[in-house]
Amino acid sequence: MVTSRSNLSCCRREAATPLPAIGARGVACCEEPAGTAGPPKALRRGSILVDVIVGSVILGLALTAMIGLVGRAISEQTGGEQLQTAAMLIDEQLALVLARGPDNYASRYEIQGPCDPPFEQFRYELDIQEQGGANPYFVRATVFWEAGGRTRSASVETLIAPRPGEVEDRTLDQGVTRTP
Repeated sequence: MVTSRSNLSCCRREAATPLPAIGARGVACCEEPAGTAGPPKALRRGSILVDVIVGSVILGLALTAMIGLVGRAISEQTGGEQLQTAAMLIDEQLALVLARGPDNYASRYEIQGPCDPPFEQFRYELDIQEQGGANPYFVRATVFWEAGGRTRSASVETLIAPRPGEVEDRTLDQGVTRTP
């Protein structure tokens, strides 16, 4: 008796597996013994090993990328912190110029030097230029610091108006007296 193709289609065959045996009625036997379904154990172990190796490589690449990003993030955060400190120190220097008055500031006070503790690693420099007459003074405050083997700086330029009235001659230990 000849079996039709449809009777054999229920059998799972590997490329090198022979056709199933023909039973007593002439129908192909498609039953597999219990516990033998799927590929052999050695082939499954090999595919699991390949999966583990590929997964480990992907995990290693992901961790390498993450470590690089974390290092860069820490560096950027440190730079931002230093820039914020420099901005605060610039604001302090400009506030001193505003409070003491820009006229003759350079002859009465230091216009460059290290910042006060705990910011000794920063140094400041002031550039005050008179514009003449009642025009405001041009003031540039710059703060310098060392970071990563390079000198970094932050600078702010502004105009500060002279105070109305005339400034009397005074020494450093005397207060400011202005006449209207």
